[in-house]
Amino acid sequence: MNIKVLVAVVSLSTLVGCAGSKVENPIDYVTYSAQPLVDKVDHDMTSKEVMQIAGPPSSTIYRSVEPGTCNNYVLSEDNHKQPYYVSFNSSDRVDGKGFMTCEQMEKNARATLFGD
Repeated sequence: MNIKVLVAVVSLSTLVGCAGSKVENPIDYVTYSAQPLVDKVDHDMTSKEVMQIAGPPSSTIYRSVEPGTCNNYVLSEDNHKQPYYVSFNSSDRVDGKGFMTCEQMEKNARATLFGD
């Protein structure tokens, strides 16, 4: 087996295993991993720190499952657009991020908690 293919398969398998209950495409992470929003935003950062890295979001929602807010962003790479969210807890600190919209993240959280 070609070593590059093997490395790609192992990397993607690791990403899928780390994703837990998140339903995300590991190819998105590989494609957008160099973007500052994906690469530099970490858990427990403030919304102000995130804005310094990523700029203003395309929209912000108030979270309904847990107190806090969520910022929607749109990543772009080679004319392909991908939604990305960064969620903040009630202390205005990053508590989640990923390759979906805030609305999708909230729907998944509701389904997990309430079985919807």
